[in-house]
Amino acid sequence: GDALVAFAQAHHLAVIGHNLAWHQSTPDWFFVDGGKPASRELLLQRLRTHIHAVVGHFKGRIKGWDVVNEGLSDDPGQYLRPNKWQQIIGDDYIAKAFQFAHEADPDAELYFNDYGNEYPHKREKTLRLIRDLKAQGLRVDGIGMQLHLQLDRIPFDEIDRSLTAFRELGVKVM
Repeated sequence: GDALVAFAQAHHLAVIGHNLAWHQSTPDWFFVDGGKPASRELLLQRLRTHIHAVVGHFKGRIKGWDVVNEGLSDDPGQYLRPNKWQQIIGDDYIAKAFQFAHEADPDAELYFNDYGNEYPHKREKTLRLIRDLKAQGLRVDGIGMQLHLQLDRIPFDEIDRSLTAFRELGVKVM
């Protein structure tokens, strides 16, 4: 990471850090305490320590962060993706991650990243999440759209609807 950031700085390139909390990249030990599931308090402490360590290390050198990656459910009837963060901390784990990232570097841009948010069911969940976070007084600067596209089936109209909806919400799209 340090070499990549140094290269970017030497070439006047912006770096967006990916990512601070993702259910697939967190090792299992993070969620346990002495062989049993970690408590909400312990997991929040670990999340805060992790975010402060990573963001703090790169403070002032990283333009922004994908704070939470893939936190929304693919199931149309379910809001958040069931994962160990959500199961142990609760639905507010995303808000806490944004809070901790802002504490660690108030000048860094903060993004929520997910795939499929060009489609109506995931777009609505993304909009709901950003509205919820902003209603809690948290800063969200942008949405990451992963756009796992197939060249013969690009949903141009749905992408346009998402871009318009996110812009109307006042966030950048990455």
